[in-house]
Amino acid sequence: MKIKITAGKFTFDAVLETQKAPNTVQAFLKRTPFSSKIVHVRWSGEGVWVPLGSLDFGVGYENHTSYPAPGQIVLYPGGISETEILLAYGGVHFASKMGQLAGNHFITITSNLDVLPELGKTVLWEGAQDITFECV
Repeated sequence: MKIKITAGKFTFDAVLETQKAPNTVQAFLKRTPFSSKIVHVRWSGEGVWVPLGSLDFGVGYENHTSYPAPGQIVLYPGGISETEILLAYGGVHFASKMGQLAGNHFITITSNLDVLPELGKTVLWEGAQDITFECV
């Protein structure tokens, strides 16, 4: 299944990792279309994230990583830090003030990867941007 992601002025096509993270994908699909704000990460490097507080997706770890590649989107299901969605636009070592985290890689961006750094710089220098995930 494909996803369209609109983040600020940028649009990306993406695929859901249904084979590798089926529970995370199903939990996320129940909430689509999903809209929020992205802000720049504080500890993780070149990424933007959606802070979700205590939102419970009802999933554990699957297909989890602390080092998502540019264009990979992970869901941290909560635990020692708040629930969040992170989008890597460059080098990321996923962490919080509590230390290293691992998130479920459940979406991979397939288009416009070359503008991911521009998205990151926009969020860093201009502040929070709208983000929407829609099934297509």
